[in-house]
Amino acid sequence: MHTFFEHTRLSFIGGGNMAQALMTGLKQRGFTMSHIIVVDPDATKHVSLQQSLGVNTSTILDKSSMAADVLILAVKPQQLKSVAQALAPLLQSQLVISVAAGIRSEDLSRWLQGYRTLVRTMPNTPAQIQAGITGAFAMSAVRAEQRNLADSLLQAAGEVVWLEEESQLDAVTAISGSGPAYVFLLIEALTAAGVALGLSESQALKLSLATFKGASLLASASNTPVATLREQVTSKGGTTEQGLLRLNQHNIHAIMQDAALQAAKRAKTLGDELGGQ
Repeated sequence: MHTFFEHTRLSFIGGGNMAQALMTGLKQRGFTMSHIIVVDPDATKHVSLQQSLGVNTSTILDKSSMAADVLILAVKPQQLKSVAQALAPLLQSQLVISVAAGIRSEDLSRWLQGYRTLVRTMPNTPAQIQAGITGAFAMSAVRAEQRNLADSLLQAAGEVVWLEEESQLDAVTAISGSGPAYVFLLIEALTAAGVALGLSESQALKLSLATFKGASLLASASNTPVATLREQVTSKGGTTEQGLLRLNQHNIHAIMQDAALQAAKRAKTLGDELGGQ
């Protein structure tokens, strides 16, 4: 935890899964949890947030709940416009970080009456166990120290990739945002194949999960290119070669590329629709 982060005060607007993932990561990193206030109209969440995370809670957006250095907008995209309009009169010089999918920073800025100290992010669900990765884009009004603050905060949920062009967030959405679902699908498919070959479901699932986890960790820990790691498993005339041959006959690269392209196109369309309000 950076020393400049120790006295930072945070306001989370919305106390859902992504907010909780970030706060859990901050708690594990030794952040002073009493420096966090969560604003959520659902009062039933408040007791569990207070007890499990040690944060303060409020049901309303007002000056006291906004007395923070960083505001994290963690509401559903469909709620962001009304939240932003309520927030606009309360803004002074705080850094605003949005984790709402699809809403472009220009549209959020417009809803905030031209406020531009904004960072837009695209996290993913493994953030729930602090193993996520977040794509982030900062508007030009964000100062270097504020970007460092945002980076420290987002790292509580995993790795961070900063983008120069906001349009690249559609690609991030397609690869790492939607990507966990592709991986889960492949785990399901490999597990089903194991069952078809005579394994029990629990055996097949255990083998599949450990294989994905181990291969990912090996690729992450190694300086060897991923293609070379694949070749190292693929003996000439062996079992892996036969399996890969069938995957390539079905053009696995083109399938993955098309899936990501369709997801990115949908991300752009959603941005147009949500931001056009």
